[in-house]
Amino acid sequence: MVRVFTKLYQALGFQRFLAETSDFESESISKARHDYNGGELTLPNLADRSINKAHVADENYSSWLNEHPSALSSFKDMMSATKGKRIAVFLDYDGTLSPIVNDPDRAFMSDRMRSALCEVARHFPTAIISGRSRDKVYEFVKLDEVYYAGSHGMDIMGPPRQLNSYDGKYQTRALDNKGNEFLIFQPAQEFLPAIKEMLIELEEKTSRIQGVMIEDNRFCISVHYRQVQEEDYSILEEIVHSVLVKYSCFHFTMGKKVMEIRPSIKWNKGHALEYLLDTLGFANSDDVSPVYIGDDRTDEDAFKVLQSRGQGYPIIVSSIPRDTVASYSLCDPSEVLYFLIRLARWRESSSDQ
Repeated sequence: MVRVFTKLYQALGFQRFLAETSDFESESISKARHDYNGGELTLPNLADRSINKAHVADENYSSWLNEHPSALSSFKDMMSATKGKRIAVFLDYDGTLSPIVNDPDRAFMSDRMRSALCEVARHFPTAIISGRSRDKVYEFVKLDEVYYAGSHGMDIMGPPRQLNSYDGKYQTRALDNKGNEFLIFQPAQEFLPAIKEMLIELEEKTSRIQGVMIEDNRFCISVHYRQVQEEDYSILEEIVHSVLVKYSCFHFTMGKKVMEIRPSIKWNKGHALEYLLDTLGFANSDDVSPVYIGDDRTDEDAFKVLQSRGQGYPIIVSSIPRDTVASYSLCDPSEVLYFLIRLARWRESSSDQ
C-alpha cells in the first residue's frame, strides 16, 4: 500500500512528503502499535493525509525549508545529537495538537493524537503551554501524565518542586484526580478582579456583533473574530480598545484571528518554559535536550529561550513561509502526530539496545 501511494506522490511531485515518510517505510508498522486504554496507537495511514503539499514547489517555501528543515526528515540526525542527554517535550495546543477550527470550543484533538501524546509522556517529561485556560486545555487533552500551563504560562501545573527563585506567594500545592501532588504557579493572581470586570463589559458591548466569541482564559481574555463579518471587524477592534484603555495594567496582542488582553507582567511562554525546566530539575543542566513544538507567534518566546540556552529543538508548525527563530519545522498537526509517534518509538527502540 505504501508503494502505491509513493508512486502517486511521485507523479504529483510531492518530494517533501516522500522524503519525510521514507523512513516509515523501513520501519515495522506493527512495532508502532501500542495499547492505550483499549485503543491502538499506530502510525497514521498514508491515505488519511490530504494531498495538499503542492506548495512545496513554491520557491519561497522551498527556500524557507532550507533554513527550517523538516523535523521528520531530520529526525535521525536530531536524535543522534541527543545521545547521553535527557529529552523533555513541550507543545502548544491549538494548531499543534489540534487543528485550527472556526469554533474554539470544538478544537478537539484526535484519539490518535491523544494516544501518541500519552505514549510520549510515558517516556519523557511532557507539558502543554497554551494561551487557553489551563482547565480548558486539560478538558481537551484529559491526560494526567502531562503538565499544563495555561493563559500563556500564567497558570502552570508543574512538578511539586518548590523554587526559591520564584515568588512563593504565587506557588501552591494541590492534588490531581489520582492523588498525585503537583505545584500550581500563578504570577498574575492580583489581576483576576479586573479581568472579570473586562469580561462583563466586553460581553455586553459585543453582544450585537454576529460571530464574535469572548473566551475567558482566566488570566487573559481572548476575543475570537474568525466568524465575524469583515465589515464588523473595525467596530469590534474599537470596542476592545475602548475597554482596554481603562485598564493601564493590561495590554493588547494579536494571534490567529484572535485579539487578546493580557496583564502587563514580564511573563510569557518563554518564562513558562524556563519555569518548567527548573521544576523538572533542568535549570542549569547541560545534559537536557528540550523539544518545543508550536505554531503561533506567542511560541516564538519559547523558541528564543531554547536558542539562548543553545539546547534542544525549537520546531515551528507552519505550511507557509514565516519569520521565526525556530530551527526546524512541521507542516501541520498531522506531521506533529508523526513526529510524536516516531519519538516514542525511538525511545522504545533505544531502550531495548
